Amino acid sequence: MATSRTADTRPTINAALARRLVDTQFPQWASLPLDLLDPAGSDHVIYRLGEQLSVRLPRHAGAVGQAAKELEWLPRLGPRLPLAVPVPVGVGEPDFGYPWRWAVSRWLAGEVATVEALADSSTAAVELAEFLAALQRFRPEDVQPLEAREDLTGRPLAARDRATRAAIAEVGGVFDATAMTELWNAALNAPGWDRPPVWFHGDFHTGNLLTVDGRLSAVIDFGELGIGDPACDLTIAFTLMSAGSRAVFRSTLGVDDATWTRGRGWALATGLNAYTAYAAVSPRIAAQTTRQITEALIG
Repeated sequence: MATSRTADTRPTINAALARRLVDTQFPQWASLPLDLLDPAGSDHVIYRLGEQLSVRLPRHAGAVGQAAKELEWLPRLGPRLPLAVPVPVGVGEPDFGYPWRWAVSRWLAGEVATVEALADSSTAAVELAEFLAALQRFRPEDVQPLEAREDLTGRPLAARDRATRAAIAEVGGVFDATAMTELWNAALNAPGWDRPPVWFHGDFHTGNLLTVDGRLSAVIDFGELGIGDPACDLTIAFTLMSAGSRAVFRSTLGVDDATWTRGRGWALATGLNAYTAYAAVSPRIAAQTTRQITEALIG
């Protein structure tokens, strides 16, 4: 019943609402055409505003902090990163029955990265490792202690234990339940991050990478940006890469055994979560998450 009530409270988002929000709060862009981006992500409805801007409206309460977070951090992070990131230009306020803050950002051209194009690319593997290394080196001087910022604190892997074990039981007829359980136990029992906390993207998978002419060009969707253990960002090694490019990625980033095992656990847990939620209704997600789970088991 709680799930149904939560679903029922999600606002209705359509072009008329988006147009009214933009025209009243950002009248300088009222003359620009507004076109729905389809398919968009599960967290936001996205419109392209003219040629240079995008509008992102959170679909649910879990995504409402992203607009403010990206406005605060991406202008500082962007110049230090080797791939482009969104450039926020404004945060809109609730109005016309829409309950949350929303964002306007510079449009980033490109296509979503695909396994077919990049899985075996050592160049892409190196570029992604260098992006994460640069992100982890970021040290803002004006916000301390960062570890105390609740909005930058990610969930520990152990918080996914009950849901992950339930998912393993649910899909045991599709994947190897014994192998999944062994990997999950190993990830939970691996030594934790014992160095100073570093920045992580938090949702670093294929769908949040853009390419231009077959080359990586941008990283998007920083709603889970935080500080702590960077193992969650290793998910990209299992959503995008093959065994060969994954070895290049790991070597370039210099990932130790314990962090790699935790990263495999993150890939397994997030893959299972998406598979159990969406595979039955989306062949595309079924294929993506099947690959993610399989690659995580391979290591």
